[in-house]
Order: sequence, then structure tokens, then C-alpha cells
Amino acid sequence: MKKTLFLASAILLAFAACKNNSGDKKAELDKLKKQQSDLQGKIEKLEADVAQSDTSAKDEKVSKVAVTSLVPQVFTNYIEVQGKVDADENVTINPETAGVVTKMNVKAGDEVSKGQVLAELDGKVLQQGIAELQSSLDLSTELYTKQKSLWDQKIGSEVQYITAKNQKEGLERKIATMQQQLEMTRIKSPINGNVDEVFLKLGQMASSGVSAFRVVNFANLKVKAEVPENYASKVKKGNTAIVFFPDINDSVTAQVSFSAKVISPLNRTFNVEVALDNNKDYHPNMIAILKIIDYTNKNALIVPVGTIQHAEDGDFVFTDSNGKAKKTRVTAGKIYNSKAEIISGLKEGDKLVTTGYQELNEGERISY
Repeated sequence: MKKTLFLASAILLAFAACKNNSGDKKAELDKLKKQQSDLQGKIEKLEADVAQSDTSAKDEKVSKVAVTSLVPQVFTNYIEVQGKVDADENVTINPETAGVVTKMNVKAGDEVSKGQVLAELDGKVLQQGIAELQSSLDLSTELYTKQKSLWDQKIGSEVQYITAKNQKEGLERKIATMQQQLEMTRIKSPINGNVDEVFLKLGQMASSGVSAFRVVNFANLKVKAEVPENYASKVKKGNTAIVFFPDINDSVTAQVSFSAKVISPLNRTFNVEVALDNNKDYHPNMIAILKIIDYTNKNALIVPVGTIQHAEDGDFVFTDSNGKAKKTRVTAGKIYNSKAEIISGLKEGDKLVTTGYQELNEGERISY
């Protein structure tokens, strides 16, 4: 009996022990899971704090750019206007009298000299009239000579002498007038140059109101242009100018030979002229782009206009500062042909970011 009771007690104690041991493990497991949850939350918080505060994470972003080291250059500002080629001596010749064209002495392209007869009109009637007057003049001259000889010897009357003299001189004047009229039938060139156009034809009726020839002296060509009045104080005689001819893709450097003082009330411009050297490729009325220099800085720092960015507190460019992007405040001066003169903010040797500056931030790492 005692043995049976002892065995039953042992079994109950073992069962109780097993039951108590199982409860401890579950409690311990719950405890560990709670600790794990707390640790995971702390880890996530620490990772967020580290990612926010660790500046090295930012430094890992490197932007690819291009830079240019600034060196002093010559900066030139131009005033650009469109003009045209003209000639000092470009004349249209009209006949001085009416008549049928009986002779053409030149054709288009011929070189002519001042006073050369280009064409002749019918002058037969005038020639016949002069011949008749000349016969009368010959007789009057002979009579006058005899009458003068008698008068010198105090023979005859003074009236006879004066009458003979007046008749002779009257015929001379008539012949001179008709010779001038005959000379008007000859169309002459008033200048040296080249025949550029011929408007008459042989046998055609010419009149004083119809053009006969155009003669141009290509040795005295110039470019004429109209400049807005706001440049009146900057454009003067002697200013250097570049003349570009787009039709022949040619340019020449010259000087302003004339700058008008009067402003046109119609379009508020003034005329300028640039003399050209004799060049057979230049033609009157050819288009020319006139670029007149109005400002030059021989020691300027020049940047592309696009690199200058605008902000509320002023303009700036990005420069390289020890491998990092730096905002540098600048003041621009003259701007020409997409290039800007920098008056202040930059110095020789500064490395200007010329490509990739649009997305840069202050302090961002850059490479090139």
C-alpha cells in the first residue's frame, strides 16, 4: 500500500513539474518576442536617424559637368544694321533733245571715259542749216573785210561798216547756236565708268524724258545704312566696321567714312557710309550687313550668356570650388553674340561650369 502511494505521488509530482516547465518556456518565449519587437523598432529608428544625419550619404551623388578656366580676352560690342552697296557715281543719262537714234557707239559692259559719245541722234537738218549759214557767213565775212579796209582808209560811211560787222557777227552767233544744238544730238558720258545698262536701240525715237544709258563708276563704291538715333553718340566718322556680304559670303574691315548729324523725323535714324575698295564682286544695291564697333574691352572675362542664372537676390553662375559646385554672384556688362562681359564676381583662373549647371545645387560634388 505504501509502495503504491509512493508511486502515485511520484507520478503526480512529475506531471506537475512538466506542467510548470511548459509554462515557463512559453513565458520566456513571449518575453523574447517582445524584446525582439522593441529592438526592431529601435533599429529602424536608428537607421532613419543615421540616413538623415550622415552627410557622407549626400556626398555619394556626383554630377558630371564641363568647366572652363577663365582667362582675359578681348570683348567687342557691335551695332548691327542692314545696308546696301551704292556708288558715288551712278548716273542715268537722258538725251538732251529728241531724235531718231542713228548710231550706237557702246554696248553694256563697255568701259567709257568722261565726255565719250555713247550714241548719236539724227542731226541732218541741223547740219544742213549750219552749212547754209556758213555760206552766208563766208559772204558776210568777205564784205565785212572789204568794208573795214575802206573804213580804215576813211572811205565810205560808218553805217556801212557797222552794218557789215553786225551781219557777220549775227551769222556767227546763229552758227554757234546751231552747233550747240547739233552737239546735243550726241549722247555723252558725264563720268568715267562702265556702261551698266543700255535702254536705247538703233532706229528708236529718243526724247529727253526717256533714259538712254546707265553708267557706273565701280571705283568709288560705298555701303550706305540707316542707324537708329539712340546710337548717335556712339557712331562717328572713323569707327571701325566689319562689312559682311551674305550673297557672296565675303567680309571686309573698313572705317566709317561719313556719319550724318541730322536725324530723320520719319524713322528716327541717321545715315552712315563706309567706303569700299575697288572690287568687281561688289555691285550697287547688293545687301550688306554693317557691324560697327562701339565698345571694346581688351582685358575682359567673358562667359556664355546661358550660364548666367537669375535669382531674386541677383544673377549667379556655378564655379568649381574644390570639387564642389559653388554659386558665385556676378554682374554682367555688355552682351553680344551670346557672350557676356563680366564686370564683377569672377577673376582670372576661376573654373566656370559650362555644361550641366542647370541641375546643380550649392555644395554638390562635381566631376569632369
